Amino acid sequence: MSKQAPPDAEEADEPETTQSPVTTGSESVIRALENEGVEAAFGVQGGAIMPVYDALYHSDIRHVTMAHEQGAAHAADAFSVVRNEPGVCLATSGPGATNLVTGIADANMDSDGLLALTGQVPSDMVGSDAFQETDTTGVTAPITKHNYFASDADTVGDTVGEALALADEGRPGPTLVDLPKDVTLGETDAEPGPAAPPETTRPQYVADEDDVQTAADAIEAAERPLLLFGGGVIKADATDEARAFAHEYEIPVVTTMPGIGSFPEDDDLCLSWAGMHGTGYANMAITHTDLLIAVGTRFDDRLTGGIDTFAPEAEVIHVDIDPAEISKNVYADYPLVGDAGIVIDQLDDAIDTAPEAEEWREQVQTWKDEYPMDYATPDDEPLKPQFVVEVLDEATSDEAIVTTGVGQHQMWAAQYWTYREPRTWVSSHGLGTMGYGLPAAIGARIAADDDQEVVCVDGDGSFLMTIQELSVAVREELDITVAVLNNEYIGMVRQWQDAFFEGRRMAAEYNWCPEFDKLAEAFGARGFRVDDYDEVADTVEEALAYDGPSVIDFHIDPAENVYPMVPSGGANGQFALTDDQL
Repeated sequence: MSKQAPPDAEEADEPETTQSPVTTGSESVIRALENEGVEAAFGVQGGAIMPVYDALYHSDIRHVTMAHEQGAAHAADAFSVVRNEPGVCLATSGPGATNLVTGIADANMDSDGLLALTGQVPSDMVGSDAFQETDTTGVTAPITKHNYFASDADTVGDTVGEALALADEGRPGPTLVDLPKDVTLGETDAEPGPAAPPETTRPQYVADEDDVQTAADAIEAAERPLLLFGGGVIKADATDEARAFAHEYEIPVVTTMPGIGSFPEDDDLCLSWAGMHGTGYANMAITHTDLLIAVGTRFDDRLTGGIDTFAPEAEVIHVDIDPAEISKNVYADYPLVGDAGIVIDQLDDAIDTAPEAEEWREQVQTWKDEYPMDYATPDDEPLKPQFVVEVLDEATSDEAIVTTGVGQHQMWAAQYWTYREPRTWVSSHGLGTMGYGLPAAIGARIAADDDQEVVCVDGDGSFLMTIQELSVAVREELDITVAVLNNEYIGMVRQWQDAFFEGRRMAAEYNWCPEFDKLAEAFGARGFRVDDYDEVADTVEEALAYDGPSVIDFHIDPAENVYPMVPSGGANGQFALTDDQL
C-alpha cells in the first residue's frame, strides 16, 4: 500500500504499448489488468466467463487453472499477502461465483487485496432464473469493499481498473466485478484509462498534528509502554519504521497473529504474539502495560478476550488508516488516523525524550523466563507437533514462507516457528478457513522469489478440504512442501470438546482419512510418512530438496493440546498452561 496519496489519474503517464486495439468488452477487461501490471490470475473456466478467458488467451498474464474456485480465491489472496498487491481470481456465473464466496469473505476479514471477476448471464436474462444465474453482487455485497455490475462494453475496462485500484486503496480488501456475457462479447474500441479508485475513497494518510503531539507526550510519560503491531503494519509496508521506532525508544513489542513477521521474533524486545494462544509473556505485558501503542490492528476477540479485561491498566494509542476501526472494539484515548509508516514517523518527530522504562523491560524479561514456550517429548508418547515445526524452521531460511490451514496445527506453526521477516506468515485469521493452506501455498509460490522456500503446515482435516489443489501444484511443477500434522482429529474441536463439553467428541474424530503419503504419490507428488523422532530431520531434508510438490504425513500425538490458552471471552492474564487449569 502506498504511503503517499497516489497521483491524479490525469497526471499519470500512459505506458507505451504495441498491443492490438481493443475490439470487445472482454479484451478491455484484460487490457485493464495488463495496464496495471497484473502478472498472474487464478481461476476456473466456465460458460459465462468464457469470453474473458478467450481474451486472456492472447495475454502474457499467467493464468493458473485451479481445481476449485475456492482454491482460486485463496491462491489470489496469498499472492496478495506475499506481493503486497491485489491478487486476481476468475470464476463463471452461478456456482462458480458462489464457490468464490468463502475466499472473498476470508480476504475481507483479513484486509487482503483481491479482485474477483465473475461471469454472469446476459443482461436481458438477469432476474429470469436463467441457467447458472445467481445474484452475485447481492451475495457478495457484505463481504467486499465494493462490487460492480458491468453495464456496457465501452466502460467495462474502466470499471475493472477502478475495482483493482480500490482493492489496494487505504485499507486493502476484496472487490468484485460481475460481467454479463453480452457486455464481454459486446463490440467496443474504448481503451481503459489509467486505473484510479473513486475520489470519495481516498484515505487520510497523515494524522492530525495536535493529536500526534498529545500521543507523543503520553509516550514520554509512560512507565510501562508496550507496542502492539498488527497486520496493518505489514500491509502499509511500514515494518522498517516500526522496528526503528521500537529500538529508538526501547519499547517491548507484542504482535497480533496477522502481524507476525512485522518485528523479528528473536529480537530481545519481542514478546511474540498475544491473544487466545499467544505467549504467556505477551499476554502478561498487555495485562500490565500502562500505555498500549497499537498500530494497524482491529482488536478482534481472539486478541482481546473479554473487552472489559483487556489492557485494564492502560491508556490506548490507536493508529489505523481506517477511521471505522478507531474505538470500535477498544476505546482509543489517543486516536491517530493515518498510514502506519507515516504516523510512526510523525510520533518519532514529536517525541523529545524516551520513556524511562528500564524496570518495565526487566519485568517483561522476568515473564519471558517464567512462561517459556517449551514442551516435553517423552519416549513413551507419540511424535510431538511442536518438534516437527521447529525442525522445519531450522531446515529453512529466514525468508521461507509458511502457509497454514486452520486449527491446532496453525497455532503450533505460529508458536514454534521463529518469524523474522514480513509476508512470510500466510494464514487465515478472521474467518478461520479450514482448507486455506494448500491453495495459499500455490499462490505464495507463484508470488515469491525463486529462492524462497514455501512450506504449508496443514492439519489432516484442513488438508482434506482442498487436497484437489495438489494436482495443480503437480501440473505447474511448483516447489512446495506440505507438512501434515496428522492427529486423526479436527484437533481444535477435540480440544474444546474435552475442555468445555465433558469430553463428548462428537464428529471430531478423523481416523477415516486416507494415507496422505500414498495419495500424494497418486497425484504425482512425492509422498512421505513419518512416525518417529529419528525420521523427522532426514525426511524434512529430502522433501525440501525435491524440486516439486511433496507431502509429509507426520503422525503426531492425538492427545497433544495447544497451550497457552485464554478461554474464549476470558482475561489475557489468566491463561491456562495445562488442561487442569481451564
